[in-house]
Amino acid sequence: MPSASRAESVPVLVAAGLACERGERRLFEDLDFELSAGEALLVVGGNGHGKTSLLRILSGLSLPAAGEVRWRGAPIRAVREDYGRALAWLGHADGIKADLTPLENLRFAAALRGRALDDAAAHRALDRVALARCAELPARVLSFGQRRRVALAALTLADARLWILDEPLAGLDAQGVDMVQALLDAHLAGGGLAVVTTHQRLALGACVPRTLRVGAC
Repeated sequence: MPSASRAESVPVLVAAGLACERGERRLFEDLDFELSAGEALLVVGGNGHGKTSLLRILSGLSLPAAGEVRWRGAPIRAVREDYGRALAWLGHADGIKADLTPLENLRFAAALRGRALDDAAAHRALDRVALARCAELPARVLSFGQRRRVALAALTLADARLWILDEPLAGLDAQGVDMVQALLDAHLAGGGLAVVTTHQRLALGACVPRTLRVGAC
């Protein structure tokens, strides 16, 4: 879990003057925000206005047309390895391997981050997302929502300070939505940061997320 406290006020993640273009169309420009420990940013905007494009820029998967993203004061391109270890991304594609069980998927996700994962920790993570009874089933027989829960379990095991989540509530029932909000609350309470897009209402506990509107709605 992240070790920094919510009391830390120095900005950890900074976006300065970001602009994004798709073809000849500029989706957004002059976009700025700062996040400190324990803070969340809710990115809102109409479809096609650049929400996912912004998350890809923040994750280092895409380059901005202008501006830069800084992590602990340094451009992310200059601290790529440290930033990669600090970041966990959950996008529309859950990254779950259909022929692997949830347990095997968690081990695979941990291995991609260069970490070993013992069975006890994996089982605890699956129990936390209410998937303990599905631990040994191939992921191909799971519902979309259950596969999403496997991806969320992997997220909790990533030991990443920054969560970047693109529509994390998609495909989840009311219980699943409550679970995601509880996971986010725990992450932020431990000093983590989160950038989230969602078309649904996100009700967090002690943290009131900042809101950033992207594009013209």
